[in-house]
Amino acid sequence: MTVQLPLGFYSHVANIGIKDSTDDFTLVVADETCAAAGVFTQSRFAGPSVVVSREHIASLSARAVVVISKNANVATGAEGMSNAREVVVGVATALACDPTDILIASTGVIGRQYPMAQVRSGLKSIPQQFVATSAEAVAKGIMTTDTVHKVAQATISGSSARVVGVAKGVGMIEPNMATLITMIFTDALIESADLDQVFRRVIDRTFNCVSVDTDTSTSDTAIVMASGIAGAVKIDAFEAALYEVALSLTKQVARDGEGAEKLIEVHVDGAKDGDQAKTVAKAIVNSPLVKTAVHGADPNWGRVAMAVGKCSQYSDIDQDNVVIRFGSQEVYPSQVDAAGLANLSQYMRGTDVRIQVSLATGTSEATVWGCDLTDGYVRINADYTT
Repeated sequence: MTVQLPLGFYSHVANIGIKDSTDDFTLVVADETCAAAGVFTQSRFAGPSVVVSREHIASLSARAVVVISKNANVATGAEGMSNAREVVVGVATALACDPTDILIASTGVIGRQYPMAQVRSGLKSIPQQFVATSAEAVAKGIMTTDTVHKVAQATISGSSARVVGVAKGVGMIEPNMATLITMIFTDALIESADLDQVFRRVIDRTFNCVSVDTDTSTSDTAIVMASGIAGAVKIDAFEAALYEVALSLTKQVARDGEGAEKLIEVHVDGAKDGDQAKTVAKAIVNSPLVKTAVHGADPNWGRVAMAVGKCSQYSDIDQDNVVIRFGSQEVYPSQVDAAGLANLSQYMRGTDVRIQVSLATGTSEATVWGCDLTDGYVRINADYTT
């Protein structure tokens, strides 16, 4: 059974010939302009799609979002900006709405102009009536080097309202206020200001806690839209469902990291505050030495100690008080014998590896997700544009 978009949302997914024969033009449309929120990359090379969407989402409302995949339209100057605005106007014309009601996202190769002949043809092919509601088709339409499409859904407790999300991204992932491209839709009735606040909280605990390669994309875009058709819901129940969907997508992104074979979860507790916990956790999950150790099923806890230690801005972290665990097995300061190391190596051969570090500087905690570093990642990115 395929996952369907929530009530009030429809889609149009097509191939317009940007790169190959796969779908590269995706449009999700609400019955009418509705509550919306978004967060975006802080990259100083942010693409025109990000600039335009930031402008349009300022009203905390939107009618539709269009995604062009396999071309990021980044570092393309005034022509690239003009082309992005032309896409928005073209969609707005097809929907008979104001261009400011349209959001846009792009993903793919940097530094190439949209092939506007194909894009204009695609805009002309937008149907007058929308009937498709497959969230999976939307998820497939926004893929670039992803090996699988990413979709998640949840029902909001105490109601029939649903939350459905899609995401793409496997490389150039170290989000800063947003991540990759993700779009989440709900038919719950949520006030715009509440939607914005809840979305930002959830983003910070999920998408802002994933990293594949420490590189922040120029095109990071995260959007949520609420049609309201299913009626009002309790805010805490909505936030729980939104978190469930976002967390699932976060883990799917990490697991599908370019060349990845294993999901790494790093949990840091006993921290002074949330920032310290997340900073240390990110230092661990982003370490190439930790990543390669996980890939090789090598329980080399010294690499985790190194990653904690390089967070030298925190003078309150004392190595004599830190505890490191792989899975449930303490590896520092308690020593592990040869048999224990063999058991840990067997554990690390699995598809999911959890590393836990207790800092003893406070009571805060954070969890982040990433993946191992393989020769496949090198090969994919060495050959990306050739």
